[in-house]
Amino acid sequence: MPLYEYRCVEDGELITLLRSMDEADDPVADPSGSGRTFERVQSLFSVDRPAKEVGSGGGCCGGGCRCGMGSSTAG
Repeated sequence: MPLYEYRCVEDGELITLLRSMDEADDPVADPSGSGRTFERVQSLFSVDRPAKEVGSGGGCCGGGCRCGMGSSTAG
């Protein structure tokens, strides 16, 4: 299940919930029980990987697993 972020309309508090995709836009119950209203917000994330691993060699996955690299053998 993916994580979704929701912001409180009244005070701006941001919460993260693990919900199914079908539930992503459904109303969110206030975790504190005070009846505040939360709206889904656009989430941003990044993956911190060394540049040499990203798209470095082709193959089926862009080269991260070296599936597109030929083996070189001496002899």
